[in-house]
Amino acid sequence: MKKTLLITTLLISSFAAFAQKNTSQSYIEQFKDNAIAIMHETGIPASIVLGIAMHESANGNSNIAKNLNNQFGFKGGSTTVYYKDKKKITSAYKKYDSILDSFEDFARIISHRQEIGKISDKLTRYDYEKWVKGIQRSGYASSKKWASQVLNIIRRNELDALDQTPSPSWTPRTAEITPSIQSVSPIIK
Repeated sequence: MKKTLLITTLLISSFAAFAQKNTSQSYIEQFKDNAIAIMHETGIPASIVLGIAMHESANGNSNIAKNLNNQFGFKGGSTTVYYKDKKKITSAYKKYDSILDSFEDFARIISHRQEIGKISDKLTRYDYEKWVKGIQRSGYASSKKWASQVLNIIRRNELDALDQTPSPSWTPRTAEITPSIQSVSPIIK
């Protein structure tokens, strides 16, 4: 009887943990409006914002995404501490007060990086392939496979369709569920 109860408890725990994991689709639904808002504020394609966030955070499931709200893998100037399974973890990754702060910081960094600033003047929000390659060349990622991995995420999830979303008159359908990034301080002042 005890073995049956233990096995049942473990199975329920496993299913509960699995159910809590973000999928690509749930991550897109949760953050697409924020990526679109960033696109209209900065010119960085929404497909780039969301594709890179999905890649770097494993759809919000990585340790730094869950514990530090860091969706883009940015390292900070100091160490941060978080606890995982009652174990103290010291990390060089940047900690954010919210996931939206992480998205805003990504937009700020990409907008102000000199190397990317040069390509952003030449590209539109519809050139997501050139954006990804330009971001990689600027030193954002050291892996030679990074650009192709991000491009695969964008293509597989058809994120480039978000780049077609009209500007100012467009109102997010899920505004009551997902707080608009516009309700936070502006990215570029």
